[in-house]
Amino acid sequence: MNESIQIKRLRPEAKLPRRATEGSAGLDLCACLETPLTLAGGETAVIPTGLAIALPRNDLAAFIFARSGLAVKHGIGLLNSVGVIDSDYRGELCVGVINQMQTPYTIAPGERIAQLVVLPVAMLTPVEVDALDETARGEGGFGSTGKV
Repeated sequence: MNESIQIKRLRPEAKLPRRATEGSAGLDLCACLETPLTLAGGETAVIPTGLAIALPRNDLAAFIFARSGLAVKHGIGLLNSVGVIDSDYRGELCVGVINQMQTPYTIAPGERIAQLVVLPVAMLTPVEVDALDETARGEGGFGSTGKV
């Protein structure tokens, strides 16, 4: 199967997403900024990419993940952990970021700030029931399966 994702550049300076290596799962998203943006420790921002996308089918969604190097080395993470882009959304992709460190970090125009991964989603219909099937775990929640 050789499907594609349609990408519309909303601003001329926007960089088209690309994979850093042949084996990269994610397409790098770049900051579409006119000037550098410095985030103080704990500060947040919504960074535009200058791009909009169209997925080929409604059983796919695009997910925005943090770039691990940016997070580990500089503490720049995503505000909502993972951004979900529905198949019918056609607006600009923006990335909500947070500086989780105390040291200021400057995001340069064109810098890779996140990655976009397209994944299949199960389009299940919700059905209300009176009871759920029993499992060995049951209602055991956080930490109920042990440490190891």
